Amino acid sequence: MEEAVVVERVIGRCGELVLRRVGRDHEIVANGVFLMDTRGGASERLLATATADRMPAPGRLVVGGLGVGFTLAAALAHPSVGAVEVIEREPDVLRWNSGPLADGNGHAVDDPRVRTHVADLAEWLGSAAPGSADGLCLDTDNGPDWLVDPGNAGLYDDAGLAAARRVLAPGGVLALWCAAPAPDLAERLGRHFGDVETLEVPVGRGDPDVVLLARRARD
Repeated sequence: MEEAVVVERVIGRCGELVLRRVGRDHEIVANGVFLMDTRGGASERLLATATADRMPAPGRLVVGGLGVGFTLAAALAHPSVGAVEVIEREPDVLRWNSGPLADGNGHAVDDPRVRTHVADLAEWLGSAAPGSADGLCLDTDNGPDWLVDPGNAGLYDDAGLAAARRVLAPGGVLALWCAAPAPDLAERLGRHFGDVETLEVPVGRGDPDVVLLARRARD
């Protein structure tokens, strides 16, 4: 097992953020809790491709939570995606994606189709124009049952889901990434959107990663 080397340690909006390198891979740790790394990324890519497969084309897709850039890179590679807006509250995560993480995601944030916003996702959803997105890919935490930041709980409650639905155009798709099955969230999504799909991605051990998908009806 190779030793983790700290690339940079910063104080962000959610507390301490650490970018570490282990061999060829990078990890992001928040307040001592592991968040993500560059070793896999299958479910993060699925978050974008499953959304783009189902949304109107050419679509306007919003990525809430940049991470290591895998969701953004998958969105840009999909033929149904015309433009992407990235909402990321940590400016250092954006900077890392243009620096140490860039080779791993194909320099995705530098693509001319991408606009980035340093903003809290809940605040951005509250101020975005109604019907302004065809797809919303939300990956700001581990899901409602395993929050790294308690402040993200509002994204998964009824008010948060209603805010996301308001931003979607008719036929638009909301996708949420979770680190484990979230049946209560799926039931809540069903009340706001109707039919809900649950896609599971097996991991090496423990619960599978989960992508929940819900579509706004075509008015």
